[in-house]
Amino acid sequence: MKIAIVHELLIKLGGAERVVDVFQQMFPDAPIFTLLYDEKKCGSVFPKEKVVSSSLNKYYKVGMPMSFLRTKMPQAIEEFNFNEYDLVISSSSAFAHGILTDTGTKHLCYCHSPMRYVWDYFFEIQKENPSKKAMIQYFGHKLRQWDYIASSRADQVIANSHTVQKRIGKFWNKDSKIIFPPVDTERFIPNNTNEGYFLIVSALQPFKRIDVAIEAFRGIPKHKLVVIGDGSERSYFEKIAPKNVEILGIKSDKVVQEYMLNTRALIFPGVEDFGIVPIEAMASGKPVIALNSAGVKETVIDGETGVFFNQQDPESLLDGIARFLELEKNFDYQKIRLHAEQFSKENFKKQFLAEVKKLIGKVWKVID
Repeated sequence: MKIAIVHELLIKLGGAERVVDVFQQMFPDAPIFTLLYDEKKCGSVFPKEKVVSSSLNKYYKVGMPMSFLRTKMPQAIEEFNFNEYDLVISSSSAFAHGILTDTGTKHLCYCHSPMRYVWDYFFEIQKENPSKKAMIQYFGHKLRQWDYIASSRADQVIANSHTVQKRIGKFWNKDSKIIFPPVDTERFIPNNTNEGYFLIVSALQPFKRIDVAIEAFRGIPKHKLVVIGDGSERSYFEKIAPKNVEILGIKSDKVVQEYMLNTRALIFPGVEDFGIVPIEAMASGKPVIALNSAGVKETVIDGETGVFFNQQDPESLLDGIARFLELEKNFDYQKIRLHAEQFSKENFKKQFLAEVKKLIGKVWKVID
């Protein structure tokens, strides 16, 4: 049984790449096909010997803008030949589901989301780039056409959450099953104590809305917020952050684990399809203060493993923090941890392998 794995981009290590890492643990002999590959950033997890990159990679290496490369990705993903494989597993948030396979090859797609910048985030992208509006509209139209056609190519689609399942139904008109992403819950040890600070672990990009938290903590100077992460807004945040907000930049998994262990609560102000970081916080026995939206509604239980705030603005977050302070003594760190364990890697593997068995109609040694 020959298996291949496909993932759009291996140019950073984020939540989607953690899923791919679990796939390669499950199927260690499977090569990983990707459009773009950065060995410096991803080689420690995905060694170059296992990676097959597309024809676009040479342009990426010389600094070709991503806006240009993106328009070429539909064609590039279709250039990969999987005729020698029995099963291809695609990890898709934009293009990987568009691979071409023949009738003798099964294609199982794990969908993180249909490409958001041409569907539900399309008008926001235009607002953020008014000078490029005409170009965004043109290429957005072309990519939507390709994306809808490509959505029919997988034999089965698995959504990473109810939120993504709804998008798959609306934008692709396709049914899907839900398997929540794997979280390495065993890496985190539940703790009943804290050092008094609140924590954010996130990419520092505009859509993450870390600015909401920074402005909220400006209004509560007696409380400290620690922000771990890097991105386009880091230098801006470092300039505007009040004294009680500390921007640490990117940190190792071990350091993040220590901060999770000792935080008072995790702050989660963004809209995510699923959200792995809140699960990691809960695996540490820590409550989550989160925007009441999208994937986090499926993982956080209001009043038991955290609290929600309803609007993506500082005032609403302050209301959420105030409610957390009222309920803080009622949170049971062991119950929070137990809730997080349902999202473990082992549960993911069992559920995913069950779907593989159904699809291929066979059982081979790696499964048993």
